[in-house]
Amino acid sequence: MKQIDTVTLDALASQAAQSPRRRANHNLHPELGDPIQRLAIAMEPDTYVRPHRHPHTWELLYPLRGRFVVLHFDDAGNVIDRAVLGEGAAVVETPAGVWHAVLSLDEGGVIFEVKHGPYTAIAAEDYTAWSPAEGEPAMQTLMRRYASAQVGERLA
Repeated sequence: MKQIDTVTLDALASQAAQSPRRRANHNLHPELGDPIQRLAIAMEPDTYVRPHRHPHTWELLYPLRGRFVVLHFDDAGNVIDRAVLGEGAAVVETPAGVWHAVLSLDEGGVIFEVKHGPYTAIAAEDYTAWSPAEGEPAMQTLMRRYASAQVGERLA
């Protein structure tokens, strides 16, 4: 039996807090080639999830600990949907091909993700052209905007 218990959540949150990228994951799937990817991801509020899409799969998110803003965008960078997991929303599914980003609102936050595999790194064309790359100074500004962005607001 595979489980994610409080000890695992605590350890994962601790790993994320110490990681340079401020996140860590715990895979339930046995290998990266598995047809269904199932993983817990600890994310600190200062981790950057650049707006991206998965052309080949939907993505399901469920909060295990903490709250998370999930934003969907159109091609121009307008927010077309917004949910706060752990506060009003229990589960969010992002359809295949939809631009999206996630922001952890709480230290020690852990989210559970399910999507089709096999695992593939996000290709350059699957990041929005209007968003800064990880490490660029403008990413901090964009992350601050995630927290309060509303449907109809343009983040590009």
